[in-house]
Order: sequence, then structure tokens, then C-alpha cells
Amino acid sequence: LYPGRFPAYWELNNWPNALEALYFLKGTFAEPLTFSLRAFRALRERTNDFDLVHDNQCLGKHILSIEKMIPTIVTLHHPITKDRKLEMQHTKTLWKRYGISRWYSFVKMQGKVASRLPRIVVVSENSINDIHTDMGVSLDRMRLVPVGVDPDLFKPLPHIARKPHHLITTASADVALKGLAYLLEAVAKLRTERDIHLTIIGKPRAGASADLIESLGLRDCISYVSGVSDERIVELYAESTLAVVPSLYEGFSLPSVEAMSTGICLVATTGGALPEVTGRDGDTVLSCPPADADALAAALRRGLDDEALRTRIGLAGRQRVVERWSWRYCASLTVDQYREVLAMPHNVEKLRRRLRQGTK
Repeated sequence: LYPGRFPAYWELNNWPNALEALYFLKGTFAEPLTFSLRAFRALRERTNDFDLVHDNQCLGKHILSIEKMIPTIVTLHHPITKDRKLEMQHTKTLWKRYGISRWYSFVKMQGKVASRLPRIVVVSENSINDIHTDMGVSLDRMRLVPVGVDPDLFKPLPHIARKPHHLITTASADVALKGLAYLLEAVAKLRTERDIHLTIIGKPRAGASADLIESLGLRDCISYVSGVSDERIVELYAESTLAVVPSLYEGFSLPSVEAMSTGICLVATTGGALPEVTGRDGDTVLSCPPADADALAAALRRGLDDEALRTRIGLAGRQRVVERWSWRYCASLTVDQYREVLAMPHNVEKLRRRLRQGTK
């Protein structure tokens, strides 16, 4: 509720707010717990207003209380254990490791909640396997429902000319998981050979990436873009030579699908579910191993030096997205899961009980 700050005393006017402030003082991320508590408090007075609750990866313990009242389904993109593991691997001091451990203490709660819910929808087969391994959720409780994109919005714009040697990437957060550091190192290597520019869709933040940009002397060849419309993002893709997803791990990667849908040639690592999403190297994507700046630079060089290859991969990548990840298709899969959850015997009984109470 109060990200990055401690609330004023007059804001501590209810138990969820006070609980979140307490966890803030402990260095723990409280939002999954406190959001689920707020949701439970709001819904318990309105159980007759909703036929189904869809939780998007909150998995706070009070989601179980909601599920007892109203049929509930959860989307889980990937196990947060992966984020925690990568943060630990890229942190050098014991004190910072201790802080990371405290911050991610909610992960244990999420595993317990997920393993007790009757239906989890997951965005990739890779994530299904990782959730089963890391969180103990049985495979029979999970169903595959990928994330979608609107191919009529994220589309090629042939009237816009591509700028030579322009790269574009998305950085929603300055965390190890996204692999931005390896892309910056790759750009520094390529800059010794040619003029190059990198556009980062995201806000510039103080931290490891900003420090690395400064130390590599890249400030003059990097620009940040934030707060713009989807239409402008599509234009930025149309202006660029290559799109890049340098992530160390992804449970799906919506930025990959959005980029491919615009017809730009994508360079992506093989971290997590990325091969499942982006396809085969040389067909619909230019692939490289994660956490390898040299390999990433080589993949970028391969794309920058071959216009025919870029064009072919861009066309094939868009076709892959249109066939597999349109919003209409993904929405139909989601509706199928809603119907399955509502047809579960214990949920049918909930709805019957509600009807009986309504006739009294």
C-alpha cells in the first residue's frame, strides 16, 4: 500500500495497513499477505455478487479463505523462487544476502497456498515443471493458459524506416533476472566495431545498471523511454533494427511476444521458457545462452550484419505469434478454465448453498 516508505500514523487506521507497516520494518515484502487480507475483507461482505474470483499470483494465505466462500482460480506466471535464487547468485555480501532472504520470505507462504488450491493456470510448460519442482504443486492441479497479445495493435509498420544499428529492449525492473547487465556488456563490445544505440523501454533508476552504464561509458548511446502509449511502443519497434530479451529466466515473456508480433527480428536468450515462446534459433528468433555477454554480442552481430536474415526471422516470428498467442485464443482458454472450476463438485455446492440462502 505504501511502496518504499513508512506510512504516517494516521494511515495506520486498520489492521492490514498496520500489518504491512510492521512487515516493512522487518524488511519483508508484505503485499501478497496484506493484499489477500484486504481482498478477503472486501469479498466476505459481497459473496453473492461474484461467481468466481481470479487471483493473479498474489497467493497470500487469505486467498484460501476466499476460496472457501467463492470459487477461485489463480494464475501463476513462474515460481518466485527463481527470482530469489538469481538475486542471491548476483549478490556479493552476506548482509545483502540476508536482506534478500528476508524480502523473499513470502515465497514459502505462496507455495503452501498454491499447493492447496484446486486449480492453477500457468503461462508455459516450463513454468508448470518449475512450479511443481520448486513449490510442490501437483501437476494435476495445473493447466496451461499462455499470455496473449493483440496482433492488430502490435503489428508491422512498413511506412516507418528502421534506423541502422538500433537495438530495443524492455527493462521493467533493475533486477538480475532480466539480464540487462549482460546486454550492456554486449553493447560495449559491439560499440568498438560500429555506431550502435540501445533504447530501453523503462524508467532510468539509480542502481547496478546505472552504475554499469557509467563505468562502460555508454551514457551517450543509450536512451530510456517510459510513460508512452502502446502505439508509441509499436513505433519504437518499427524504428529499431533488432529487439533484445537478455533475461536469465522467464516464465513466459510478454515483451518477446509483443516484439515478435511487430515483425522485428528478436534476439533472445534460452533462459526459462524463452525457447518455448520464441521458437527455434534461426527460424523465428536468434538465440544465445543466458548470462553470457560474448554469446549475446555474437547473436546481435549476426542479426545486425544480415538484413535478409532479419527480415525472414521477423516475418516468421510474427506468424508464430498470430497462430499461437492472440488474445482471442488465450481468452477462450481462460473461459474454459472458468467453466471447469465452476463445475467442480465443491464449487457447485457453494453456488447451490447461495441459491438456497437467497430463497429464504
